[in-house]
Amino acid sequence: MPIDHLQIAGVRNLKSVVIEPSPTINIISGINGSGKTSILESIHLLGLARSFRSAKIQPVIMHGENACTVFGRLENGNPLGIQRLVDGELLIKYAGKRLFSVADLASKLPLIVITPDTFQLLSGSPSLRRQFIDWGVFHVEHNFLTYWKNTRKVLKQRNNLLKNATITSPQVVSWDITLVENANKVDQFRALYLNQLKEVFHQIVDKLINISDLSLSYYRGWDKEKDYSEILKLNFQKDKKFGFTSLGPHKADLKIKVGNKLATDVLSRGQQKIIVCALKIAQGLLYLKQIQRPCIFLIDDLASELDQHFRNNICQLLENSGAQVFITVIDTDSIINSWKDKSKVRLFHVEHGQVKEMQP
Repeated sequence: MPIDHLQIAGVRNLKSVVIEPSPTINIISGINGSGKTSILESIHLLGLARSFRSAKIQPVIMHGENACTVFGRLENGNPLGIQRLVDGELLIKYAGKRLFSVADLASKLPLIVITPDTFQLLSGSPSLRRQFIDWGVFHVEHNFLTYWKNTRKVLKQRNNLLKNATITSPQVVSWDITLVENANKVDQFRALYLNQLKEVFHQIVDKLINISDLSLSYYRGWDKEKDYSEILKLNFQKDKKFGFTSLGPHKADLKIKVGNKLATDVLSRGQQKIIVCALKIAQGLLYLKQIQRPCIFLIDDLASELDQHFRNNICQLLENSGAQVFITVIDTDSIINSWKDKSKVRLFHVEHGQVKEMQP
């Protein structure tokens, strides 16, 4: 759901910000340290109640202030607002009513983020790829979050039991039954989503780069030939020795390969960046196909990550997706000609925390 009005107060070095974004392409320019990334960070706060730059809220709040506030009016006319206090207190309101769940907030404003750190999706921890998968499943399958939470809860309880030196296999059976039931549901949702994503991903990649034998595959976290209940029984002594459940949906991963080798072992850094962009854009297009409404892309400093050719291709894919895009650059000249329909592009310049709209 696009944002057609945005107000920001108390976020980092930004002065009071009031802008009317384009429903499609928004380019935010400024030198490093000017505050342009803080606008993306503010939108991220509005959609997820947290920053993509800091795990803590204190650095996000302007020095000397006790809170930061972000307000947006969505294209459907409904207002959405969030306030975070220095002490961590959170207030969320949507359409005049208070929301008490960040999951409810996330469903109102689906965000896909591409920053320099996003490129760790290929080379970083499997947890990053699980988060990528789970974002897509969460926005499509309404029951997924319940099964996901139940799985995490039971895993924690089972792991606590495993730390008890006198625990025996029969004593964890009841926990195993509950864990298997929820883990299988999580696995089914993830597998279905990845199958749907593959087709869209390969269509995107083919428009960006020619890499033969590129494949996506899903590892569910245990042997695909065995039931999870059997895995838990077979690994009980090992799990007891180490004090945690060694296999399960918490070990799931997305494997990106070229032939039989991991993409990170074969592709250049530039090629890996293109693959990550393709994954993110494919996720946005699949969301549009499944939900019948576009998401919002937050893209930080794309110009420094890709050359002009790939930059143009990615911008055209984003433009054709119909999604609302907020993209930061140091110099607008690096990206202004990458859009076919410049009438839909709005330019904003940030200097010393002040934001002004510019003419394209």
